[in-house]
Amino acid sequence: MKKYLVQFKPFLIFVSIFFLTYIVLTLLYKFYLNSYQAEDLDSITLLVGRNSEQLLRAFNYEAIIQKNSQNPWMDILLNGIYIAQVTEGCNAVSVMILFVSFVAAFSGNFKKTVIFIVLGLVSIYILNIIRIALLVVLVYNFPKQTNFLHNILFPLIIYGYVFALWVFWINRFSKYAK
Repeated sequence: MKKYLVQFKPFLIFVSIFFLTYIVLTLLYKFYLNSYQAEDLDSITLLVGRNSEQLLRAFNYEAIIQKNSQNPWMDILLNGIYIAQVTEGCNAVSVMILFVSFVAAFSGNFKKTVIFIVLGLVSIYILNIIRIALLVVLVYNFPKQTNFLHNILFPLIIYGYVFALWVFWINRFSKYAK
């Protein structure tokens, strides 16, 4: 038994750190969400909605993303037409938690790990804003493709980007890089 523990020690350390980080961050996020009333929308999702609206307007789209008066989401209107909703699940926090957990599990130098996590989180946030804005424009122009765009293409883009960040991290900065 001891032989196997020694043999699989790096894997066991990775799994332990990954799940511990993931569980702690997920619980912290749940506590954060629970601090809001059921009918309220959390401030991260509100910020994501505002930033998505600003990006659309920067490209001269007549966009309105506003808090729904009765439900915990934001309504998206483009050129006066209702397009979709921005919900808590659209804010990419769950993707960010997954990203941080993986990088922490493959951590290297503390300073480089923290810098990579911060830059990664910022880039994921920006990509998510671009994703929402593009999704709104594409759904407006191709409403029949809504399911494909929302459920396949855009998750593939954001998770593919996170996967690319992980590969870059492992190959360049992780203590396992060599």
